[in-house]
Amino acid sequence: MLDIKLIRADREGIERRLKTKDSSISLSFISELDAKIHPIRLQCEELKAKRNHLSKEIGEKKRRQEDTSSAMQEVAGYGKEIEALDHTLRALEKELYDKLSFLPNLPEEGSKVALDPKENVCIKSVGEKPSFSFPFKNHVELNEKLDLFDFKRGAKVAGSGWPIYKNKGARLEWALLNYMIDTHLDNGFEQWMVPHLVRPEIMFGSGQLPKFQKQLFKLDDEDYPLYLIPTAEAALNGLHYDEIFKEEELPKKYVSYTPCFRREAGAAGSQERGLIRIHQFNKVEMFSFATPEQSGKIFDQMMASAEMILQGLNLHYRNMLLVTGDISFAAAKTVDIEVYLPGQSRYYEVSSVSHCTDYQARRSQIRYRHKEEKPEFVHTLNGSGLATSRLMVALLENNQNEDGSVTLPVVLHKYLNGMKELR
Repeated sequence: MLDIKLIRADREGIERRLKTKDSSISLSFISELDAKIHPIRLQCEELKAKRNHLSKEIGEKKRRQEDTSSAMQEVAGYGKEIEALDHTLRALEKELYDKLSFLPNLPEEGSKVALDPKENVCIKSVGEKPSFSFPFKNHVELNEKLDLFDFKRGAKVAGSGWPIYKNKGARLEWALLNYMIDTHLDNGFEQWMVPHLVRPEIMFGSGQLPKFQKQLFKLDDEDYPLYLIPTAEAALNGLHYDEIFKEEELPKKYVSYTPCFRREAGAAGSQERGLIRIHQFNKVEMFSFATPEQSGKIFDQMMASAEMILQGLNLHYRNMLLVTGDISFAAAKTVDIEVYLPGQSRYYEVSSVSHCTDYQARRSQIRYRHKEEKPEFVHTLNGSGLATSRLMVALLENNQNEDGSVTLPVVLHKYLNGMKELR
């Protein structure tokens, strides 16, 4: 959530920066609402002060046994005016809060201004695209012999976009998750296991609501108005909802594995079959709480931890600094890590590392206190470390052999009881 004080101080400048994320944004209505609220609040405070002063006078008169009937009537009149103004004020403040909740975070100063994701900037590339001396297969074709996934039974159980992992496919998925968790633990992250369902206010705090309401799965149950998490980020951010850290407790670096649920998985093209776009996928998520001074360093640490996994798997990848129009809703800065998938002849995101400044913390009221000073909002950061569905595709397609077998990276052997290939 943006601080309304920023908009008051420089409406045109803030609107100009927000338009680099979404050209349809206008702050006119928000400024008009804010302008309406101020005089009503002021009038309400003045009436309350008059009422309080008069109430003290009534108390004095009662002690002197003087008549207070006219003063009591005046106090009652103030009460009715205050009640009416309070009602108007609450309605306007709620409307203003609702409008503010749809505004994204401001992009970081110096970000490349563009609305087209095709203009994202490659800031690093590691390794080379694979070359094959034989007609290579995509992961769906490889699966016909390897029998790692069952897409037909997944569709029978839950509909399209809900894959089932089986046999060595399930073992490989679990090996990947364990390898990633161990890597992050070695890099100083603390492991958490969080609920896969969260309350609406927790979803709001992370920035998922109200903007992405239609992309979320929700329980159809009056007694449990809960949402399935689209990412562990929502639950991890909610761990410290409405809390105040001591400065010496920061930074906090958390990691968690969860399945992730997304209602709108995107329109799949003819090549985007199998595991490319699905409604449920597994992901290891990094999340950090930090002071503003610490947050830049933490961002670099999260990037390094995610990259270490891909380097251990010996996969070619590139880091893409996103332009303003492609930066995630709650973030000021986002870098996507993309792997090359031969079966699709293009790069796909397997990690997205975002610096959210105080945006989520303001929505969630997560603060820290420096000594005895007034609490300030923390900075939050999140990053996939990594999402396994496309990572699985990358492993299969990049490490395939002419006979249809797949050579497995050395770092996974210990998680697979020494299994070195899929055959």
